[in-house]
Amino acid sequence: MYDIIVIGAGPGGYVAAIRAAQLGMNCAVVERAELGGICLNWGCIPTKALLKSVQVLNYAKHSSEYGFDIEGEIKPDISKIVARSRGVAAGMSKGIEYLFKKNKITVISGTGRIPQAGKVDVTQPDGSVSTLETKNIIIATGSRANSLPFAPIDGDRIISYRQALVPEKIPASLVVIGSGAIGSEFAYFYRSLGTEVTLIEYLDNIVPLEDEEVSVQLSRSFRKMGMKVMVSARVNSVTATENGCKVEVITKKGTEFIEAEKVLSAVGVVANIENLGLENCGVQTERGKIKVDSYYSTNIPGIYAIGDVIATPALAHIASAEAICCVEKIANMNPAPLDYTNFPGCTYTSPEIASAGYTEKAAKEAGINYKIGKFPFTASGKAAASGEKDGFVKLVIDADSDIVLGAHFIGANVTEMISGIVVARKLGVKAKDIIHSIHPHPTMSEAIMEAAAAAHGEVIHL
Repeated sequence: MYDIIVIGAGPGGYVAAIRAAQLGMNCAVVERAELGGICLNWGCIPTKALLKSVQVLNYAKHSSEYGFDIEGEIKPDISKIVARSRGVAAGMSKGIEYLFKKNKITVISGTGRIPQAGKVDVTQPDGSVSTLETKNIIIATGSRANSLPFAPIDGDRIISYRQALVPEKIPASLVVIGSGAIGSEFAYFYRSLGTEVTLIEYLDNIVPLEDEEVSVQLSRSFRKMGMKVMVSARVNSVTATENGCKVEVITKKGTEFIEAEKVLSAVGVVANIENLGLENCGVQTERGKIKVDSYYSTNIPGIYAIGDVIATPALAHIASAEAICCVEKIANMNPAPLDYTNFPGCTYTSPEIASAGYTEKAAKEAGINYKIGKFPFTASGKAAASGEKDGFVKLVIDADSDIVLGAHFIGANVTEMISGIVVARKLGVKAKDIIHSIHPHPTMSEAIMEAAAAAHGEVIHL
């Protein structure tokens, strides 16, 4: 009898298991694929490895601007780029295996199914089935790429992020449907390799969840590197051709046809909740997600769900936070529910994007009396020295209380800067507090202080 069985070993599942073990619970994890889930093996980590490779490539191509002359043409070797990425992912997966052993967590290879509360059936790769008993079950089975009905992913012409991670060769041309984090990151990656990229977004701005000014800046940066960016554009059909695909796009100006060697479908994800036995044991779902309360309990006592299978933002760090909260509630520690108005979002393009809290549009729609503080990296000494002056820091501040409501960064390494804002928002920090906190110079992060000062008419370097 286990205290907890976790189905799925992604950033929700493995964190839940480790936290349970730390609290003295007897825990097992059922996983049908690699430890670490999509994030470590086919998402966050290998993607960042690919992006690091093209960052090095871009530095090499612009080496003369930094005082170096490199003779000969600089050519990417896609097989080596992919091999490095896969090696990084494999190393991280082995790291999870080590943590499981360290914390005495039982790992069971196979596909989990819940016949009833307190029981998990595990189908092993050889087809045999074993039944495990447990006091609590946490469902953390994650998600998979969504597929458009008129453009089903075939893994060849129309690909998902999985195929985009391991190309055998660099495609001459690529259409990316969807400009969220996945679509934008791959669009940037392939364009950096020399692929002719068209990025198509149905809504009015790329990275549509971000502040509008951030979206405009990224679009400008993408176009500067030779990418075609189409917004307010609807893909009507994708037809296979002799050399790839023909994409029919409906825009405000009319219909346009784009031919490309590959099409990347990056239109969101679908929760993996099929074949779990939810119907048999009575777990409620809604719109393809498992219904839970603020502590991730389903309507069936003893069955919980976290991560991409529930209706919260599908981000690895949110799944991990939900895992800890869920397990601590099971352990009767009375944790505070998560605040979903205060979490960081990051997109690892160049320039990078990082944000937390209210956008200016959201503050306006909420009827909040707000003011904006903004500081461009063109005025930053560190950005100038680094040769990366694209972007800015933007703060949304409550005009009455001076509390920071939101932050929106776009620029080099800004994903390393956003955590401080999340802490500041949790503590109710005011813009004046930021102004009067000494920031190191020269750094990209001092732009936060300057933006806060700009909101009060006290900015020094602008």
